[in-house]
Amino acid sequence: MRSYDLTPLYRSTVGFDRLFSLLDNVAGGAETSPGYPPYNIERVGENEYRITVAVAGFGENDLNIEVKEGSLTVRGEKLADEKKGEVLHQGIAARAFERRFQLADHVQVTGASLENGLLHIELVREVPEAKKPRTIPIGAPKVATIETRAVEDKQAA
Repeated sequence: MRSYDLTPLYRSTVGFDRLFSLLDNVAGGAETSPGYPPYNIERVGENEYRITVAVAGFGENDLNIEVKEGSLTVRGEKLADEKKGEVLHQGIAARAFERRFQLADHVQVTGASLENGLLHIELVREVPEAKKPRTIPIGAPKVATIETRAVEDKQAA
C-alpha cells in the first residue's frame, strides 16, 4: 500500500482540514472497502448527479436511504419471505449491506427510484446566492456596513 504524507499541505493551507482528513480515510480504507453492492456515480448536468446502486433481489421495503451530516447512507436488508420451493443454487446475493457516500457542501438528495434492480438516487448541488462568486468593480463607491449605518443613524439623530 502506498502512503502519502499530507503534512506539508496542512502547513500551507487554511480551512481544508476536513478535505485532507477525508483523503486520509479514503487512502487508508481502500482495502477494507466492500465491493458489494456495485455502484456508479454519474454527472447528468452541470449541478446534477446520480448515484446508481445495483440492488438485484431487493424491493423498496428492503432498502433504506438516509442523509445525515453530509453523509448519504444506503442500507439493504432482505426481509424474510416464505419460499415455495427448495433452492438448488443461490447465485443472487441477498445479503445485507450498507454503503456510505460523503456529500460535498450544498449537495441535496432530491429523489430516489427503484427500476429493474437498480436504485437511482438523484442529487443536486444548490449553492446559496451568498456563496456564489461576484465581481467587484474597481472604483465602486464604498458599501455601507451595518456598523457604519448604525453610526450614521446616531449622528443624524
